[in-house]
Amino acid sequence: MRVTEGGIEFDVPDARDGASEGRGEGVFYNPTQELNRDVTVAVLRAYREREPRADSYLDAMTASGVRALRAANEGWDVTAADTDADAVSLTRANADRNDLSVDVRERDANALMYDTTHDVIDLDPFGTPIPFADAAFSNARDMVCVTATDTAPLCGAHFESGRRSYSAIPRNTDYHPEMGLRILLSALVRTAARYDTAARPICSHVSRHYARTYLELDGRATQADACLDELGYVHHCEDCLTRNHEYGFIAHPPEDCPACGSDRFVTAGPLWLGAIRDRDFVASVADHIDDEMGEAARAGRLLDTLETELDRPTHYDQHRLCKEWTRSAPAMDDFLADLRDAGFEASRAHYHGTAFKTDASVAEIREATSAGD
Repeated sequence: MRVTEGGIEFDVPDARDGASEGRGEGVFYNPTQELNRDVTVAVLRAYREREPRADSYLDAMTASGVRALRAANEGWDVTAADTDADAVSLTRANADRNDLSVDVRERDANALMYDTTHDVIDLDPFGTPIPFADAAFSNARDMVCVTATDTAPLCGAHFESGRRSYSAIPRNTDYHPEMGLRILLSALVRTAARYDTAARPICSHVSRHYARTYLELDGRATQADACLDELGYVHHCEDCLTRNHEYGFIAHPPEDCPACGSDRFVTAGPLWLGAIRDRDFVASVADHIDDEMGEAARAGRLLDTLETELDRPTHYDQHRLCKEWTRSAPAMDDFLADLRDAGFEASRAHYHGTAFKTDASVAEIREATSAGD
């Protein structure tokens, strides 16, 4: 089956064989990840302006080579790797078809990353990226890009799996997309710190059924320490939805909810509690979205919301709160305006259409938006 992305034609497995959705055997191609790849191209464009020295890019699990060839089309010196001989053959054929120079290797991703150095390393495995994180952070120079598709373990829906994979306690809350992203970031930041490397997210998002982050690296141990200082815990009431957070490696959870007195108060962490993106960099990424991208409109909306999102853990779900209060949910713009009029900060959050962030407590949100009660 031939498809076109970003002005490049690719041969990919026929979607009817199941491989394109990650099922069964065969070379993996997922058409629903086009948004991910469009944003990746825009990030690579913006990052070259941020760090002009960056030149080499490794697509560590290339499959049909779509992501690697799109990076090569942007002028990056690209290496693409896969353990599947069919994937390697297909990627080489796709590179030849588009007259693009790509060094395609039939190689285990970890072995290759330990043996070579690249300015940018991109991890896009099926499932958790953690088995590849050590190798990536040990040898990447400037940036590590990571996709995680195991959202159920990340957000706490598959609790034991999440605990095993990420060495953290995830909780399945009403802000579960953000829970998953912050669990992922925590694990990646802790992994990089073992190599005296700071890994700071400059662009991150949760879309459909995956989390994606771009981590800029700094080889100073003092900066790795500063990243570790942004880890901590969230304490969450399952009854009234109150939550608070604390920084540090040792949690001090309250016995009961300070707002409603419930003993159904759970703790998640260690989580990344810092900003999930660099605001100026995200604005630059948005400027590099173009009309040739198949998901240009969605990518633009995503990045615009991400740029203005408040730097607070965690987001609230407007519909979930209104259901708890047995009231109808008003238009989101009016809801946020009420919060701002009451003196609070408030913004949309990119996780979904009813997600928002504010510095108001649950009780203050209820009071500030109660005009229609």
